[in-house]
Amino acid sequence: MGAGIVEVFARNGIDVVAVDADDASVERGRSFLAKSTGRALERGKIDQASHDALHGHVTYATSFEALADCQLVVEAVPEHLDLKKEIFAELDGIVAKDAILATNTSSLPVTEIAASTSTPMRVVGMHFFNPAPVLQFVEVIRTVITADDVFEDVKALAERLGKKPVIVGDKAGFIANALLFGYLNHAVSMFESRYATREDIDAAMKLGCGYPMGPLALLDLIGLDTAYEILDTMYKQGRDRLHAPSPIIKQMVSAGLKGRKTGRGFYTYAAAGSPEVIADAQTPVTGHAEGVTLREVSSVGVVGSGTMATGIIEVFARAGKQVTYVARTEERLTGVRTAIEKSQARAVEKGRATREEADALLSRLHPSTSRSDLAEVDLVVEAIAEDLDLKQELFAELDKICKPGAILATTTSSLPIIDCAKVTSRPEDVVGMHFFNPAQVMKLVEVVHTVSTGEDVVATIQELCREIGKHPVTCGDRSGFIVNALLFPYLNDAIKMLSANYASADDIDTAMKTGCGLPMGPFELLDVVGLDVSLAIERELYTEFREPGYAPAPLLEHLVTAGYLGRKTGRGFRTYA
Repeated sequence: MGAGIVEVFARNGIDVVAVDADDASVERGRSFLAKSTGRALERGKIDQASHDALHGHVTYATSFEALADCQLVVEAVPEHLDLKKEIFAELDGIVAKDAILATNTSSLPVTEIAASTSTPMRVVGMHFFNPAPVLQFVEVIRTVITADDVFEDVKALAERLGKKPVIVGDKAGFIANALLFGYLNHAVSMFESRYATREDIDAAMKLGCGYPMGPLALLDLIGLDTAYEILDTMYKQGRDRLHAPSPIIKQMVSAGLKGRKTGRGFYTYAAAGSPEVIADAQTPVTGHAEGVTLREVSSVGVVGSGTMATGIIEVFARAGKQVTYVARTEERLTGVRTAIEKSQARAVEKGRATREEADALLSRLHPSTSRSDLAEVDLVVEAIAEDLDLKQELFAELDKICKPGAILATTTSSLPIIDCAKVTSRPEDVVGMHFFNPAQVMKLVEVVHTVSTGEDVVATIQELCREIGKHPVTCGDRSGFIVNALLFPYLNDAIKMLSANYASADDIDTAMKTGCGLPMGPFELLDVVGLDVSLAIERELYTEFREPGYAPAPLLEHLVTAGYLGRKTGRGFRTYA
């Protein structure tokens, strides 16, 4: 991080004195900078003249005395409060009285660091994100004693550096880490309880939410020791149980399993510092368990006619399956057929399919208004409204109609699957098959087993997902499964942060997009999902887990009550044209 910050300043023509503890540390930092700028040169992002000029702006030292003439000093040492206070106290007596002292801390109290100096009004937080030369976001942390001109100068400097600064108060975690680390900690708890494998947790968030990295891989990159310090600091300040570090994090740190930098964390790496993941004892074995016989699935039934049902029908037909789809009226059946015809026409137009392939797909579609036509299919996928009474009525009927050995699957995203299974005489044949919208595009399917689901049923659905071009992740039957259970508490935390007037919706969205690389900010996403849908999911999570931190934020309740449901009504957290 220190070398990255040096590069940011030098790249913008600012002279930098890079100081570290000893000659070996200085050389290590110099090598980091050389590698980073060397890559940029090789890839044509900078030319030789710019490369040489950048390095010409940097001088190296092992003594704080070398900083005496600097107008700004940015501290980027490890997250230990006593160490930072000691450094600031020493710097306070070296630099000029009008020099600004900034800390890159991601979680420690800037006010307490400032109090170690004789001039705390010139101390400010300047939190860069890793890798600093790439990520645009910078949190500028203003304490209650920071001078107005100091904070304005630092904000203006961040903009001069090409960054997007957001001004926040001195609260543990600031914006990005306060939201990010609660989510990461939750993912660790999910892994620690063996609810899902590390690979499935990471794949779920990458494929289901478009995140650049899964949470456990990200923790390995950050460093588990750093993550523990951040979570511990946040918990001590806020006493939010969701920020209490999962026990396994401390155990792993104590064992020296700190992530990529040590070669082993949640994953095992080819070498210390290497990004290459290698197989270890926890790596899943490909294929199904020995002794499990897969069921044949050559024909599929789909019940429903909405957007999700239509997408699922198209996915199965594209994979060569005969698909019988059932809706209440001929009009709805025609609507499904028309939507798929349009989708296939676009695919042909864009060269993703031939006309012959499109025609063959359409020939595999068999519409019906009678559920009895599902009697001979190998798998029925239910994709009707999220209403438990309706789903139970359907499953009870399918139990009587479908042949023995047929698998009955529900696409529910939040309701208990066992409640659908229990109304049948074959609970071992009932499974969750949660597609993501749009089903034609999204690769993820959550395969959800109940306490009664047969092992052969789970294995069959996993293999079927791969056959139709999807990535299955497997988990148990509890509210939210993997994706929603990790996503919606994070969204709820963002709403609480907004309600507390700590930051605006725009600043929070900017923080999570530019600081964490997420495809959408939390408020953008909430407005797209629908605030009513989000509230329903958060209520389900709270009811299931009884975790106080999952209780829906009152602001969300109020917006839904007022009819402000997001984009679909033209107003949610933002107003739309």
